Amino acid sequence: MEHRRSLPLIFLFLFISLLSLLGSAQAYKNYTVGDSLGWYDNTEKSNVNYQKWADAKNFSLGDFLIFNTDTNHSVVQTYNFTTYKLCDYDDALDSDTKIWSAADPSNTATVAVTVPVPLLKEGTTYFFSSDYDGDQCNNGQHFKIYVSHGKGLPDSLKSPSEQAPAPNSPDYNNDESAPDIVVPSNFNNPQGGDHKNDDDDNVKKASGSASLYVNSIMVLFAYFCELL
Repeated sequence: MEHRRSLPLIFLFLFISLLSLLGSAQAYKNYTVGDSLGWYDNTEKSNVNYQKWADAKNFSLGDFLIFNTDTNHSVVQTYNFTTYKLCDYDDALDSDTKIWSAADPSNTATVAVTVPVPLLKEGTTYFFSSDYDGDQCNNGQHFKIYVSHGKGLPDSLKSPSEQAPAPNSPDYNNDESAPDIVVPSNFNNPQGGDHKNDDDDNVKKASGSASLYVNSIMVLFAYFCELL
């Protein structure tokens, strides 16, 4: 009778362990910035709130941000709080700021573009559009996120130089604390909703381990059922 009373606890432990293992096999994520609203200032999309959008997400190394916008808006990433606050990258350093997509406001032939941005460094990072002397940024086209370590960078996004990771909590007002933004030479754009190919071998291994674990649980379940 004693072993029967302990069965629920045993299966609860096995179930929790299985969930933990399955969670580790999840693919890296792609996040479409603004979802269906795309990447625009609130003079074009009056209900944009990118900070609210970002605050509801959990970002990790190896994830991608997908900016759906046009050639009249830029995509700027910076680790420099001053650059972000000014909505201007003219005096920014190449080591802490990257222009993923530069706009040409003088070009009347606006073309839709999709800009994928990999999250390569831990800590706080900022995004904005600085065109029209910062008007787009001041009109809502900006947000900040915190990037956790997560599973770490997949091999396809690692820099050949194997740079040291950025500090987890960079000093917002200290330019010297910002890590360099270096895009790996073998950088590939994500495919589909989850870019599973970035770390395909690890995902397959984890999935295989999960399958083995499920089989083990089934065997144990059959064994305990015989004891009842």
